[in-house]
Amino acid sequence: MAFGVIFRDASGVKHKAHLKRGSKNEIIVSAGALGSPQLLMLSGLGPADHLKAHNITVVLDSPMVGQGMSDNPMNAIFIPSPAPVEVSLVQVVGITHFGSYIEAVSGKNIAEGIAPSDFGMFSGQSNLDASALRGGFIVEKVIGPLSTGHLELVNRNPNDNPSVTFNYFKEPEDLRRCVEGIRTIERIIESKAFSKFRYDNIPVQTLLNMTLNFPVNLLPKHANASASLEQYCKDMVMTIWHYHGGCQVGKVVLNT
Repeated sequence: MAFGVIFRDASGVKHKAHLKRGSKNEIIVSAGALGSPQLLMLSGLGPADHLKAHNITVVLDSPMVGQGMSDNPMNAIFIPSPAPVEVSLVQVVGITHFGSYIEAVSGKNIAEGIAPSDFGMFSGQSNLDASALRGGFIVEKVIGPLSTGHLELVNRNPNDNPSVTFNYFKEPEDLRRCVEGIRTIERIIESKAFSKFRYDNIPVQTLLNMTLNFPVNLLPKHANASASLEQYCKDMVMTIWHYHGGCQVGKVVLNT
């Protein structure tokens, strides 16, 4: 039974907080989808073998702590625009019948005012000039992905990030929805309503090849990625930080 917490404040000073007596006092672990299972395991609650491997005393063998990790895989196509576009970050969401959201990010200064290595959803390193992003991205994001993974401790230091595997597109249905989402984006790009925001002499295939050069992740790219939408989805997958799982209700947390 937990009776308190040890924590450090912003200055690094360690504190202890103890529960008062009575049934209305409790400890609530609320450290997000990554931090919560990490804290539980560091406290001795989790898969016994994994805890023992890190010399952590097992308080409760709870095999599902850190399991069922999931993230909404997101993919995009970049469209350079001959006409000025307003700065916009997901103002409207298209909800499809096949299980993906269609969203957009646009504006010539999408990359201004931020460090070259910090592109938000662009997690890799890049020296792209802001003018290279004049236009925007239309993105698709899989709703409620079926693919799941796991979270594991790297060490016993709570300040170090755990190791997380999301297994993007492990389930074929997730990949199918991504492909259909990319096809939907292609139809939007080729529509009459969108014509003034794209160059007529740049076909969609070229846009796919252009997008492949953006540092959305650190995965190696395949030569056929623009020809195979399945491979494109795998090579160009990125996160929008919608992590979930690891402490699922009914499996780790009591459903009461």
